[in-house]
Amino acid sequence: MKKRRPRKNEHLQFAESTESGAAKRALLNPSENGERKLRTRLGMRLYSAAFVLAAILVNIFSVSAQEIPQVAPRAIPVAPMTTAGPNDIARFLAGMPVPENSPLAPLTRDPAWQAHAAFFEGEFNKLFQRQLQKLHAWTATNLPEITQPTPVAFYMFSGPDFLYVDQFCPNASVYVLCGKESMGPPPDPLRIPNLSGALGNLENAMKSSLNTTYFITKNMKVDLQQQNLNGVLPILYVFIARGDKSITNITFGSLNSNGAFEESAPAKKGGSTPGVRIRYTDNQSGNSQTLYYFTTDISDGGIKSAPGFLKFCQRLGSGSSFLKSSSYLMFEQGFATIREFILGHSNRIVQDDSGIPLAYFDPSKWNLRLFGVYLGPIDLFKQHYQPRLQEVFRQGNPPPLDFGFGYRWNYKEANLMVADRK
Repeated sequence: MKKRRPRKNEHLQFAESTESGAAKRALLNPSENGERKLRTRLGMRLYSAAFVLAAILVNIFSVSAQEIPQVAPRAIPVAPMTTAGPNDIARFLAGMPVPENSPLAPLTRDPAWQAHAAFFEGEFNKLFQRQLQKLHAWTATNLPEITQPTPVAFYMFSGPDFLYVDQFCPNASVYVLCGKESMGPPPDPLRIPNLSGALGNLENAMKSSLNTTYFITKNMKVDLQQQNLNGVLPILYVFIARGDKSITNITFGSLNSNGAFEESAPAKKGGSTPGVRIRYTDNQSGNSQTLYYFTTDISDGGIKSAPGFLKFCQRLGSGSSFLKSSSYLMFEQGFATIREFILGHSNRIVQDDSGIPLAYFDPSKWNLRLFGVYLGPIDLFKQHYQPRLQEVFRQGNPPPLDFGFGYRWNYKEANLMVADRK
């Protein structure tokens, strides 16, 4: 049984009760004479008074010592706020359930998150029915080989569009994505003061990609800068979670000039090319895969000033490349280096007409397959019309597409090109 500690001044109460009892016994004892009784009473009272005085002095000095301490008391460390794991955060941002023991579980009872979850559930269901379900059926018939394992899939000018490279290169061991968009800090819903506003901006940043097939860079920059969920990382998290994958590890770092990925704390200045490495498991196949995203300029001038990215890619060898809605940048002379890298390190290239121009595919090295129709670029890029490509489409009468692709998100206007190295 736990011993009770005496309350303050309880020892004084005990002394007084002891003195009172002894005095009463002396006064009530008829065998003692009056002198002895008097000495007994006086002695007990003097002893009790002295004891009380000493106790009062001790208490005064104790209070004084507390008010003017000679040594500052040691600070009690405050436990940091619990941090959720990256997979829980990805599911939370994607509007998907998290484990009951997750630090984020209480936030899922917030009406703002529940509205966000309902929005994404509806949008991704529509995306699957309108686009992905048809894409899967089409590739099973026309491109069954894309499900074969490949060591690496390069997606230049990707931004955060992991969704489509995952559809066309589902079994790559490593994915390399890049863009000028920054990663932002690690998303942490527990530290967002305005959760409703942040989730709403995330929805707006992704809306064009979910409703069409590409991100509107200008709108995405505005939306992502107005929230606590900054950068492309929250969007990558959503696509990974909605792609039925589980994040196992996330590492921030940067590339040095030799192309080596060096770990560093988030937002800490390291090499010239900041990046993130996300390791995850595909829940259907059980395969472990790795996604890299780098914030970098891959124009000729950008590569010259920061060569680490291209050297990093070169270390990965050859694999598949994916190009979509890339603003026709590789039609320009200022992007010759990255164009030549893709042609030199790809065994298969899947792209729309905004990727590498037809003129750069040497017929002695590449087999080309075309799908859909070629109507030319949208008005914003009409200067990159390819008469020769128009002729090849007309002569080949390629199979139609059942889904939108690239800037032509209406499937009746879309085109797709597959180049396989001979």
